[in-house]
Amino acid sequence: MNRIGIRHEDKYTLERRTPLIPSDVRELTKDGIEIHIESSDKRIFRDDEFSNAGAAVADNMAECDVVLGVKEMPENYFAKDRTYIFFSHVIKGQPYNMPMLRNLMSAGSTLIDYEKIEDENGRRLIFFGRYAGLAGMVNTLWAAGKRFEELGIEHAFSRLKQAYRYNALDEAKSDIKEAAKHLHNIGLPEGMNPLIIAITGDGNVSQGALEIAELLQGNSMTTEELRSGKHFDTNPIQIVNITPGDYLTHIDGKEFDLADYIANPECYRSSIEELLPHIDIFVNGIYWDERYPKLIKKEWLKKQAQSGELKLRVIGDITCDVHGSVECTEKATEIEDPVFVYNPSDDRFKMGFRGDGIAVMAVDILPSELPREASEHFSSALKPYIKALANADFLQEFSKLHLPAPLKKAVIVHRGELTPEYKYIEEFL
Repeated sequence: MNRIGIRHEDKYTLERRTPLIPSDVRELTKDGIEIHIESSDKRIFRDDEFSNAGAAVADNMAECDVVLGVKEMPENYFAKDRTYIFFSHVIKGQPYNMPMLRNLMSAGSTLIDYEKIEDENGRRLIFFGRYAGLAGMVNTLWAAGKRFEELGIEHAFSRLKQAYRYNALDEAKSDIKEAAKHLHNIGLPEGMNPLIIAITGDGNVSQGALEIAELLQGNSMTTEELRSGKHFDTNPIQIVNITPGDYLTHIDGKEFDLADYIANPECYRSSIEELLPHIDIFVNGIYWDERYPKLIKKEWLKKQAQSGELKLRVIGDITCDVHGSVECTEKATEIEDPVFVYNPSDDRFKMGFRGDGIAVMAVDILPSELPREASEHFSSALKPYIKALANADFLQEFSKLHLPAPLKKAVIVHRGELTPEYKYIEEFL
């Protein structure tokens, strides 16, 4: 039986999540599965909580056959015939992770990516997405308050904190409810009424963001109302959820079909720029790759700024693809320094809240700002697969490797070789 290891996260200082929590480790060890936990002084659950649950606390993962992590592992971390499971961020050929992937392959290791553990319909089974949405929305509202302060605008959002500074999600929700109550009592500053908040996407991320947005007690508006610029409600907060079908049209006039769009994105054009001029705060929660149209282009921002018609003040890019769907996302930011101001006039950005342009929050490890709740959710989804990982013979050739279908589908590399479904990554290597 394979020894299961849980490594210490070292990519980011404030990465405090764990793929398995102590209560789930207790159940697994009672079933005879050997689990080692690499000692960590920052993990949201203490070493002694894991040891009390039956795990062996270790200084490294040298004795483990299967190593679980959350974020990417160091380039030279990998060993022959060992299996690593983490969010690798390689399936789009991301150039910044190709050296890591090359080293993993050269070492003769196996890689399983959580992102590709899916059911037969392609739906992800193990994810942090909702917590990215929750933390991302909290951070976006906080960033809006800080940006408004910098612009000399008194605003109820100024009383909010960054997500990781709350002890629990419920505490953040309570603060947002109080801010909303204050806002509804005193109203918005002149020229800001109504404040329009747009949230893109229809998956777990956007659902998490909408869960927080609903605490603002705003009016839910349609994209048609947004497009027309007419607001039929006296509520100072207007919230709109923009899904792909709201801004994508088939070039031949056919009805929008999501499956067809995913398969043939070149057959669709975007009309989202008809919606953008009316939005104050834009929260991006879509899945995106380079085949899809961008949502916010630098060229559009520059034209709006030059004409004096740029209404957009704050962007919360939860999707966080650098120069991706939000083209002015210049970098993935860290929890300690989460916001920059992008100036579309000169295509430059400056960290912090000062300067001309748009404040952009682009933290790429948002679930770690809610580490306890996020880890609990993730662990409950991962736990059912641990026994199969412990029993699997990873030395078998890939065709004979016995794993549940969702896990086997997520094997990117097996013993140093890209598996058939992921051979396309060779071109990026």
